[in-house]
Amino acid sequence: MKRWSLILTVGITAACNPFAPGLDSSEDDDLALVGDPTTIDGVFQNIRYSYTFRDTTIYGQLLDDDYTFIYRDYDRGVDVSWGRDEEIRTTHGLFQNVQRLDLVWNNIVSVSTDSLNTLSTITRNFNLTVTFNPSDIERIDGYANLSVARANATDPWRIVRWRDESNF
Repeated sequence: MKRWSLILTVGITAACNPFAPGLDSSEDDDLALVGDPTTIDGVFQNIRYSYTFRDTTIYGQLLDDDYTFIYRDYDRGVDVSWGRDEEIRTTHGLFQNVQRLDLVWNNIVSVSTDSLNTLSTITRNFNLTVTFNPSDIERIDGYANLSVARANATDPWRIVRWRDESNF
């Protein structure tokens, strides 16, 4: 009998690795890496997550099929825009060619939301530090003017339009 008890005890303890913590099943939203896309704040958290971890999968889930990115080309004096496919290619290229991206979302300057809570426009200040290598670091400050939409109030928000209002 002692022999079986010893084998059982050794078998159970051998399966327990004290250096491998258990899976955290808590639902603390404040500690979640990926934000809840049914909230505006969750969209901004997910953009930041995407840039920090250079994750185009999460980033792509934020973009609507009819997505448009717009920025001002000050040298030519015109607005330049592109759609979702080019945005994914451009962002993927950025993510692949940098060592680090640090995105900080600052103050929300303005928010307007329709009465059905299915369309919202948010203007928010940001700081982006792009590290290509230790001797080549770019800092960009500006405003992101995002229009987000969803079919109903319980669906995730999708970015329909992003106007970059930075002076890069």
